[in-house]
Amino acid sequence: MTLPPWPAEPPACGQVLLRAVEARDAAMAQSLSTDPYVPQTGSLPGGATVQEALAWVGRQQKRHAEGAGFSFTIARRSDDVAIGHCGLWLKDLDEGRASAGYAVAPSERGRGYAAEALAALTEFAWTVPDLRRVELFIEPWNDGSIRTAERAGYVREESLQDRHRKVGGERRDMVLFASVRPGHFTG
Repeated sequence: MTLPPWPAEPPACGQVLLRAVEARDAAMAQSLSTDPYVPQTGSLPGGATVQEALAWVGRQQKRHAEGAGFSFTIARRSDDVAIGHCGLWLKDLDEGRASAGYAVAPSERGRGYAAEALAALTEFAWTVPDLRRVELFIEPWNDGSIRTAERAGYVREESLQDRHRKVGGERRDMVLFASVRPGHFTG
């Protein structure tokens, strides 16, 4: 799939901007890898070494060219230091849907960065032609992520029971949150 071009200006909201993933972000990736949950949701190994973090950076740098979507580093606007990662994944773009994911380094949590990054990511999503909705799949126990989704304007749509998605090799129940393109009505 051919994706729209990389944004000319980094998407931004509040204290954060979303920029391309760079080699200097390996330390942030190592920090993310210390959260026991983060390695279960993607390709970053738990307790990543510098080499493993750099390999993860390399994989993120290829996501756009491969047609998977947009992989961004979440950076503070004040100093451009990497504090997390987010992505807009477009495998269902032909159906007008995308999914999003986000994670903030443990030492940077509790400052509103995740909600601002998700808001910036969602605003950017509406520049993608034919995209009508962005979906988040959140485990019911993950109160922090649920609050992030709500702060970024996402609406809880339904609980997806019966082991809806695989996380860490196991099927897990999820709660579906969504944001619909402004001006688009689903009825």
